[in-house]
Amino acid sequence: MRTSIGRVRGLGASREGTSHFMLQRLTAVSNVLLVLWFVLSMAALPGTGYEQVRAWLAAPVPTALMILFVISIFYHARLGVQVVVEDYVHHEGTKVVSLAALTLAVFGLAVACIVAILTASLGS
Repeated sequence: MRTSIGRVRGLGASREGTSHFMLQRLTAVSNVLLVLWFVLSMAALPGTGYEQVRAWLAAPVPTALMILFVISIFYHARLGVQVVVEDYVHHEGTKVVSLAALTLAVFGLAVACIVAILTASLGS
């Protein structure tokens, strides 16, 4: 026996409630902080060459923050494009394929970026 408000509280049309909305806002805040860190770090570098950036990236903290930056940006982008696909793609089969392709593309690009960051930071 539950009240009607108790049955629907937190449940939206997709049965996920506000979690998607909150994740989108959380990644937006982390993106702002990480973009500020990145811009300030790049402005503070003494040189602008590849070797200076690579030497900066060789430290553990910049490497970890860059990986977090990539994860946050790609996850935020995936959440945003997912909403667009769910709102504007009406055929269910096309929607499922589009969301699967989106997830694979975001995952693949994020992995490629992380590999590039690790390659530059480890000096390979």
